[in-house]
Amino acid sequence: MEYARLGRSGIKVSRICLGMMSYGDPEHRKWQLDIDAARPIVRRAVEGGVTFFDTADMYSKGRSEEITGELLREFFPSRDDYVLATKVYSPMGPGPNDRGLSRKHIMAGIDASLRRLGTDHVDLYQIHRWDPETPVEETMEALHDVVRAGKARYIGASSMFAWQLAKAQYTAEAAGRPRFVSMQSHYNLLYREEEREMNPFCLDQGVGVIPWSPLARGLLTGTRDRNRTGRTARASDDPLVETWYGEAEFDIVDATRAVAEEHGLPPARIALAWLLGKPAVTAPIVGATKVGHVEDAVAAVEVALDEEEVARLEAPYRPRPIMGHH
Repeated sequence: MEYARLGRSGIKVSRICLGMMSYGDPEHRKWQLDIDAARPIVRRAVEGGVTFFDTADMYSKGRSEEITGELLREFFPSRDDYVLATKVYSPMGPGPNDRGLSRKHIMAGIDASLRRLGTDHVDLYQIHRWDPETPVEETMEALHDVVRAGKARYIGASSMFAWQLAKAQYTAEAAGRPRFVSMQSHYNLLYREEEREMNPFCLDQGVGVIPWSPLARGLLTGTRDRNRTGRTARASDDPLVETWYGEAEFDIVDATRAVAEEHGLPPARIALAWLLGKPAVTAPIVGATKVGHVEDAVAAVEVALDEEEVARLEAPYRPRPIMGHH
């Protein structure tokens, strides 16, 4: 495993982040694994050198945070041995203040997350989306107070427009408050719109990019074809997956398969190696429901692609509408 600073911050993370959304209550989502099923997967990640783990309050209505906290305490002797990230924004109750990025919800959200995680702090506290109903000054001030209280070490953002991230960073800097050190964006071989503005901005400003859905909901593993066979339980329960079944997308999948065959490797490793080779990217967030998924992700860190292979992977791409946020 390799380790890198998260943007220009001082904290170092493994170059693969294990996404914990796959673990929760199977009755909530049929593709989510309970703690006993998740245990060997997380153990293998730890054995492979993964020290970076990402969850969110809304994953499985909080059960993901509970499982995350329990397993990390089980596998790491010290709280300082891993980097723990969670998020706030999404609805956590029926009330009008049970969502968003108001001071009220952020303060309630961090305390609830810490209780579920069983820890006194998270290393990275992220806003899950942009909140157009709350002044950004209020949000950044509340996040500052979370950090000042010792409940979070750093703050990060997730999918939004580049101008929104720039506005938040300017607001924080002007007030002498902490800036976001990371951007968790939607970025993979099938969706590269972040290369237009967000990635260059993050690279220029020293914000680490930690992409979600790096394998496009599993399509870049090469297990599905143009006739939609080979769909997983997750793919059958995710409306975003439908957007991937186009000719241009499968041209990219075919190119990934071809490069993978030449290397004698699974397509997933090639798709992750491509992401890891992008200068703005610190660590893709990989969801895993099998031990083999973790092994492919960890092994991808050692895969080097040359310029000709990268060009072949990128050539079939066609511009897409914005996906993952509005």
